[in-house]
Order: sequence, then C-alpha cells, then structure tokens
Amino acid sequence: MLELRPQVAADLPEVGSRRLAVRLTADALTHVRRGSPWVFEGSVESLSLTGDEQPGDLAVVFDARREFVAIGLWDPASLIRIKMLHAGAPVQIDADFWLQRVTAALDRRATLSEDADTDAYRLIHGENDGFPGLVVDRYATTLVVKIYSPIWWPHLKAVLTPLLAAELPTRVVLRLARSVTAPSEHLDDGSTLVGEPSQTPVVIRERGLQLEADVVTGNKTGHFLDQRDNRSLVRASVGAYPKGAEVLDVFSHTGGFALSAAAGGARKVHMVDVSAAALEAATRNFTLNRHIHAVRDCQVRTTVGDAFEVLAQLRADDYSFDVVILDPPSFAHAERNVAKAEQAYFRLTQAGLRLLRPGGLLVQASCSSRIDDESFYRIVHEAAVHARRDLVEIRRTGHPIDHPVGFEYGAYLKAVFARARN
Repeated sequence: MLELRPQVAADLPEVGSRRLAVRLTADALTHVRRGSPWVFEGSVESLSLTGDEQPGDLAVVFDARREFVAIGLWDPASLIRIKMLHAGAPVQIDADFWLQRVTAALDRRATLSEDADTDAYRLIHGENDGFPGLVVDRYATTLVVKIYSPIWWPHLKAVLTPLLAAELPTRVVLRLARSVTAPSEHLDDGSTLVGEPSQTPVVIRERGLQLEADVVTGNKTGHFLDQRDNRSLVRASVGAYPKGAEVLDVFSHTGGFALSAAAGGARKVHMVDVSAAALEAATRNFTLNRHIHAVRDCQVRTTVGDAFEVLAQLRADDYSFDVVILDPPSFAHAERNVAKAEQAYFRLTQAGLRLLRPGGLLVQASCSSRIDDESFYRIVHEAAVHARRDLVEIRRTGHPIDHPVGFEYGAYLKAVFARARN
C-alpha cells in the first residue's frame, strides 16, 4: 500500500485530544436527532471552551440532562458551526470509526466497482455518506480528495488510510474549495498526496467510452461523474433513430453527452460551451474513441460562446435538431438567486425547444439544489407551453448510485427526457 508523501504527512496537523461540550437550542437538537448533518452558528447555546477552538476539534452535543446526543467536527469560521458525524449512542471517533464509515461508503458502490467498463465514480459523497465537507472520487487508479472545510486537515490521514488499503491507487490528488486555505505548499490545490505527480490528464473509462479527466485543474474534481447514467440514456435514445440523429449539446464541457450520442449512432453533434479549453478537451475525447465506428463516422462541430447567444444565433440561421441537450451549471448558488435562476431555466428551455424538430427529444438537467424537483419540471413544462410546443415526458432521473441522498437537503440533480409532439 502506498503511503502519504513524507512532506505531506509532516504538514498535516495531528488530531488533538480536545473535546468541546456543546449545548444546542431545542429546535437544533431535534434536527440533529433526526439526522441533520449541520448545526448553524445561531443554534449553539453554550460551549465548554471559548477563544481557542480549532477546526476539526470534536464537538460533543449534550442535552439538558447532560446525556450524549451526537458528535461532530467544530468549524469556528463557518456559519455551519458543527458538521455532524454521528447521532445516537456514544462512539469513539478513532481508526475503527473511519474504517467502518469508509467501508460502508465503498459497499454502496459495489456494483460500480465490479463494472469492467467503468473506472471513474464517486467513493465518498460528503454529508450523504457521513463525511460532511469531504468528497473523494476515483479516476482509474487516481483518487481525488476534495476538501470543502478545514475541519478535515487533522482527520485526513485517518480517512485516507482505509481508502488506500481498499482502493490501491497509484496516486492521490488534493483539491480545495475556494474557501479553504492550505496549511502548507504541500497541501495546496492540485497537490499530490500519494504517488508521483501527473503532468497529463487521467484517461478514464465510462461505460466503455474513454475520456480525459483533468484531476489537477479541471472543474469539480476533473469530470462531472454524476451525469454518467444520463449520458448512457442519451446514447440509448439516439440509437432509436434509424438514420442517425442530429444532436445539439449545450454547456457541453468536455463532451460527455455529445460523445455518448455519437457512440449511440448520432449522424452529427454540435457542442456549445463558453470555454474553448473545454471544447478542445471534448475534441480530444472524440479522438480517443475513433476506434468506435459510430464515433468515427459522426460529424462534429464546436462553437465557443455564451449559450443563450449561440442558441439565438442558431435559430436565426434556421438550424434545427433531433435531440437537444441542456445541462447548465447551477443557476442558483444562493437563496437570493432562486428567482433569477428560475427565469434562466425558463429562457433556456424556450431557446432549446425552438431548435427542436417535431418528434425530437429534449434532455434537460439541473444541478441547482435550491431549485426543487417539482419546481424544475414545472418550469420546463411552462416554458414549453409558452413556446407552443406539446411536450410529453418520457422519464425523470435523479441521483446515480455513487451520489446517494442521505439527508433532507442532500438532493440537487434532476433531469427530464421529453418528446416534442409538434
């Protein structure tokens, strides 16, 4: 088993023996007992220590009778003051605890780990797997660890130990959220924790297709793993067109949907993204799969530009498509953005439907957690009515198996496949 690079191990803070005794408001206590992974700043009524708490200190929640309720990690600079680990009977947060939790997460992905055609998927999905603020993704033999809170610095070694033993990676790369500061240059965004640094993207397999994943500087951790199942559905849907479909893939990023459509038999694909670098990577992904006849025979076009502007220009130029795929980034990063986000989804749906041929397929997704499922589907159908298109749903999809929903607010991904009758 590979071990942490010596300079990395030396710079990771040790787990201290400090335990903070915490009292919460009655309402917060109820939510914690029900399994909520978050305790907000205003819910903390009292704390045994003040002024010297460190991120990652163990915060033990007691009730009014001084009985154990739950235990979590203290995050003194965050509005979410405690990220909960466990509620119920008392437990020790030690090597055995992390081993059991990592093992449970890996067991949930057992069917993926046994799939010889797929070697890229999420191993740890933050709060939903009991690791609030921590994500671990597998890309072939590279693991990518993304930290969203400094609470994980003192516990990172304990979490990685069972992961390294179970997954046997050749490399572990560290990625940091913008709000997280690295404690040293060896623990900065893109640093290699285990193994030798990689100067090239990792090539992964997804349902038999090969794709690049830039695990060091790419978006998220290198690839949008959560859309794997939807990409497979697109591949199967395009295969139903006997003469091959013409496909528009908007917000295409590195071409996962477009490549799947091509592998399914699409005659033409047109990828649109604001990032030229992403489309260059998409083109390379098509090259990686030229051994597949359908991919080799597919005509590929790319356009760099703002999605709404490109969609308007395509309509002005009288283009139309058999399949339109709309997979935008989150339009609602905060609660105050929800109204504008709903307007953006409405406009996007209209623009996409105006390019869809009668009988064509609309595939539209949302990764905005603040837009709930029913609101999203309502917006799509209202936009269709406004665009005078008769839209019939084929299916709705949600989270894949490696992105489980483990608490009330853990869902974010939804998509709709719908046919335009007219």
